[in-house]
Amino acid sequence: MKDKNTSRRDFIKTSGKAGMAIGLAATVLPSLANRFTAAAPTGIPYTQQPLLYGYKDLEAAIDAMTMEIHYSKHAATYAKNLADAVVAEKIDTKAISLEVLMTKVSKYSPKLRNNGGGHYNHELFWQSMSPKSTAKPDGKLSATIEKDFGSFDAFKTQFTDAGKNRFGSGWAWLVINNDKKLVIGSTPNQDNPLMDVSDLKGTPLLGLDVWEHAYYLRYQNKRPDYINAWWNVVNWEIVQKRFEAAS
Repeated sequence: MKDKNTSRRDFIKTSGKAGMAIGLAATVLPSLANRFTAAAPTGIPYTQQPLLYGYKDLEAAIDAMTMEIHYSKHAATYAKNLADAVVAEKIDTKAISLEVLMTKVSKYSPKLRNNGGGHYNHELFWQSMSPKSTAKPDGKLSATIEKDFGSFDAFKTQFTDAGKNRFGSGWAWLVINNDKKLVIGSTPNQDNPLMDVSDLKGTPLLGLDVWEHAYYLRYQNKRPDYINAWWNVVNWEIVQKRFEAAS
């Protein structure tokens, strides 16, 4: 059996291969030490955005090495491959938002579906975390969670189960549907609830990456431990803003 250090080396080696084509610009963080919350959502751009915190700032849930590899290798690769796909498929990125593109993704190639979803999902995921997290939301979002799920604890349990029980790789989601009801579910691989191919439909408010590369270095195969720790870094401020924009 491999020891922990060997597993770590193998993981880093594999992840490094995935990012060989990524330029150094994708790995450099801006000087944003005091900007721990995202602005009101105006749509996810087609290009990878700088993180609003440092790699070490989410240590309450995610170690710095995982954050660096995840952001600068995995997520950067999705952004690069998406850029290649939109050029190859002649998509006018100034005329159609990434969100709208997701709603008709079945008309495009698997490359665009996988990388468009991967990029959208990760950009939303980075925004959904903050080192200045609060224990729970407040205001109308809190009241709606209690109305639709019975209690905040019941909501957390259901969301945790969605991530924990997602077979293989994928995402857990909190969405608001067309009836303005909050719904929890999960999607496989890099699919998301905006996609016309997704069984879960709605506007994403909160998304959790449950691919192994999001947690393996610290948690190995213990996905439930990762999810339980992740609640300590949820950015309820941005979730509230997404909720208000979609309500």
